[in-house]
Amino acid sequence: MTEKKTEKKNDCDSCALKGSCKDQDDAKECDHKVDRMARIKHKIIIASGKGGVGKSTVTVNLARALQMKGLKVGVLDGDITGPDIPKLLGIEDEKLRQGPDGIEPAVADGIKAASMALILSSRDTPVVWRGPMKMAAIKQFIQDVNWGDLDFLLVDMPPGTSDEPLSVVQLIPDLAGAIIVTTPQDVALLDSRKAVNMVKAMKLPVLGIVENMSGLVCPHCGEKIAIFGSGGGEMMAEEMDVPFLGAIPIDPSICALGDRGETFVQSGTNAGGSFGKIVQRLMEMFS
Repeated sequence: MTEKKTEKKNDCDSCALKGSCKDQDDAKECDHKVDRMARIKHKIIIASGKGGVGKSTVTVNLARALQMKGLKVGVLDGDITGPDIPKLLGIEDEKLRQGPDGIEPAVADGIKAASMALILSSRDTPVVWRGPMKMAAIKQFIQDVNWGDLDFLLVDMPPGTSDEPLSVVQLIPDLAGAIIVTTPQDVALLDSRKAVNMVKAMKLPVLGIVENMSGLVCPHCGEKIAIFGSGGGEMMAEEMDVPFLGAIPIDPSICALGDRGETFVQSGTNAGGSFGKIVQRLMEMFS
């Protein structure tokens, strides 16, 4: 009588132990816990203390700039109730799907992405959840999405210093650090200081401050108009002894590009030129 083999149920192809695991060729079910973050070299949180400072825009443009350098990049949208990453990447109509090795992320011209917006039944469906449900969703994005091999995973966090960033820090091993996005005015800097101190309290490196909406260059005369002020982010970085990555000017085309699901780093705008310097400073930290 022939012995019937048990169907093998594991995630060998996405496991960090692939090639060295003694159970890989066995027919039994694998009991190793799959660490889907193990094949990602650098994991970075993009955070802010206040909403409306352009954090998600910075995240997707950083992802695209890194991808344009030939790097493999993913974006995890940690904002469960206000997920904007798919809109900014132009993949609003995509959906996350279950594959043989876990949840398969959507792909936006080479950038992998996971977001609550890719699960909802429609673009206008609200997520009316309490904290524990949001934490469970973030945990699933971290533990069940098949990110594969990545050079960078950028985690776009909701504003504030509460549940979501704490959960991400607890669930993602070996975080490289956090980038804090702010705008120049005092009311934004007040909350951004809290975000910096939160990151320090969690024993993570502050990779740098990005000052967004840092003045508008007049398209007619070239004069810089400080609509929200200017230089506040750099001053805060100096006072708090953290790196200043750079400033991004207000550019009317950024809004139009984002609404079309396009990034300004590909557009040749003033903002794109300024952002290139920010990316270069960040890359020097990981060279």
